[in-house]
Amino acid sequence: KVQLLESGGGSVQAGGSLTLSCQASRYFYSMAWFRQAPGKEREGVASISGDTSSAYADSVKGRFTISRGNAKNTLTLQMNGLKPEDTAMYYCAAAENSMTPEFGIRADYNNYWGQGTQVTVSS
Repeated sequence: KVQLLESGGGSVQAGGSLTLSCQASRYFYSMAWFRQAPGKEREGVASISGDTSSAYADSVKGRFTISRGNAKNTLTLQMNGLKPEDTAMYYCAAAENSMTPEFGIRADYNNYWGQGTQVTVSS
C-alpha cells in the first residue's frame, strides 16, 4: 500500500521559514506539494520530476523550493518569506505515472495523497 506522510508544519510569523517533509513508501518519479485553505480549492504549489525538473505556482515562485530529501524516498518543501496567505493545509502527492512537472502540479494527475500538515502564518 502506498503511504505518504507529511511533517514539518507549524505556526510562524510572517517572513519566517518552514521546511516540510514527505516520507513516501516508495520512490515516485513525479511528486508534488499542494495546499488547501478553508473555502478554497486545492492548489498546486510545487512539483518535481526526477531530481532536477520542477514547477511552481506563481504565488510561491522565488520563495519556495521543492527538492528530494536526504532520507530515502523523501520530498521536501523549503518555504521562505512566508506570508499570511500561505496559511493552509499542505499535502504531499505522488503520481503513479511519470510526467513533466507542468502536469504533476495539477491535482488530477496525482494518484496518492498524504493526510496533510498545517501551516499557519501570522501577521
